Amino acid sequence: MQKVRRNADIIASLEGLLWLALGWSVSFSAYYGSTEATITMMLIIATLAFFSWAHRPLRYLLRRYHVRKRRTDMWIHLLALPVLIAMFFHIMIEGLLGSAWLPPKMLVFNIVATAGWLTYVMTLFIKFLIHRFKSTAR
Repeated sequence: MQKVRRNADIIASLEGLLWLALGWSVSFSAYYGSTEATITMMLIIATLAFFSWAHRPLRYLLRRYHVRKRRTDMWIHLLALPVLIAMFFHIMIEGLLGSAWLPPKMLVFNIVATAGWLTYVMTLFIKFLIHRFKSTAR
């Protein structure tokens, strides 16, 4: 059971990393005025999604892991909380400094989402260490 849980954590972490890379590619594309980074990241995500669907052993492997709970935790750390926190920070910066110097909302969201993803990964790592310590203590 521990191996299944660990693999589900790894799958959810990698999925979160892909969505985070897509968000950063959008910011990069907006900054440079070129859509190449976003299109490249979307093609990478589509290729991985197609490969995980078309490759039968990988499809059975992914079906085995119960990633729904892990993905929900990942989405809370990567999307739900960063959207609210980024909106709050953007409103506070606009109220304090005015709109003269204002970072784009997507940049603020990407920074907060990156911190949320790192928090998620560190939480999973600490849980892994606790479970490992409990299993060796028996």
